Amino acid sequence: MSLPEMEYPRRQTRAVRVGSERTQVVIGGDNPVVIQSMITEETHNVPNAVEQIIAMHRAGAEIVRVTTPNLAEAKCLFEIKARLRKQYMDVPLVADVHHQGTDIAVEVAKYVDKIRINPGLFVFRKRKDRTIDYSPSEVEEEVEAIETSLLPVINACKERDLAMRVGVNHGSLAERLTVMYGDTPEGMVQSALEYLQICERHGYRNIVISLKASRVRVMLQANRLMAQRMSELGMNYPLHLGVTEAGDGQYARIKSTAGIGTLLAEGIGDTIRVSLSEDPVNEIPVCREILQALGLRRFMTEFIACPSCGRTKFDLPTVLAQVKSATGHLSGLNVAVMGCIVNGPGEMADADYGYVGKAGGKISLYRKRDEVKTGISQENGVSELIALLKADGAWKDPPEGLEQSSAPIIYSDRIQSMVSLATK
Repeated sequence: MSLPEMEYPRRQTRAVRVGSERTQVVIGGDNPVVIQSMITEETHNVPNAVEQIIAMHRAGAEIVRVTTPNLAEAKCLFEIKARLRKQYMDVPLVADVHHQGTDIAVEVAKYVDKIRINPGLFVFRKRKDRTIDYSPSEVEEEVEAIETSLLPVINACKERDLAMRVGVNHGSLAERLTVMYGDTPEGMVQSALEYLQICERHGYRNIVISLKASRVRVMLQANRLMAQRMSELGMNYPLHLGVTEAGDGQYARIKSTAGIGTLLAEGIGDTIRVSLSEDPVNEIPVCREILQALGLRRFMTEFIACPSCGRTKFDLPTVLAQVKSATGHLSGLNVAVMGCIVNGPGEMADADYGYVGKAGGKISLYRKRDEVKTGISQENGVSELIALLKADGAWKDPPEGLEQSSAPIIYSDRIQSMVSLATK
């Protein structure tokens, strides 16, 4: 008896617009999950910042974030935007605002497409290591102080129809919330809800929420709870997913995938960022591969390959690399490379085309489950596969100037269309 398949329909959210009309990206609604990242160049170094923004957008970041720690750096965003339009295109930009952020946020609202504020730092209060709970009047006093500081930012965003991300970080919650709720996801959710409720009181709803933590379990619990609370309160704001301070290397990628991928598989999440302590361009392939693995977006060929064993009839890692190099640009196509007939037609049932090892140094090519060419020498296997793809009309040449490789294609379809529009 087979078990019923668990289905997690995507959480229904409002659409939040980011960017000018020609290059606009929409988070939420029925739109694809959006990829974003953040530059590491200092904002006042305008030429380097612009260069890195362009490199990240070309790599597949659909929204790029820039830090604005003070008013001087906030004013640099005017020149950054101007240079981007002149040298490349109007990339959707987010200004990251933290400590004492009212004046900075109002200033950057003149130039960018979205503002990110951190509730734990926006109205900064020095920690006092308090252990006594807060009275209702003290809570009301702090919420009123938040509203006073946030209202000018809300008005600035409404004036230009800008988006805002209310970005809660587990490690920077206000002391009041850690005293009242402890070191729990509940405090993160409450922090976000306070800001949402203030925004709604003033008729502003072009908002995205994030609840990030360096511990995957905390990040998962916080986002699940946030989705539940918003549903109970009749709110439908999109969620930005990420595991913050994940580190570098393979472990950071696995950690980020465990958190982001789990929630996306449950239908939670509308935009993602993988945070690596590396060149931020390295974050983009991880985002793309998470989305492709879950079937949420397609950026490249999907390869199916057996792990190899004693039955394998060729050097599978080498052959797989050759097939990927030749066909890795065929976005939307599923190609299988299987070492023997045992793992061939059955195990590659989801593939559009199959490359299967046979005895005597030969290979066979399959279209779906049907063997269409056999007795091919291994030396000619890849060229024969390309010939079959061409005969079926499934082949297209790699983008001009891009060498065939096993790496993801530089441009996503959305970014390619944005570039085309911006250069017309």
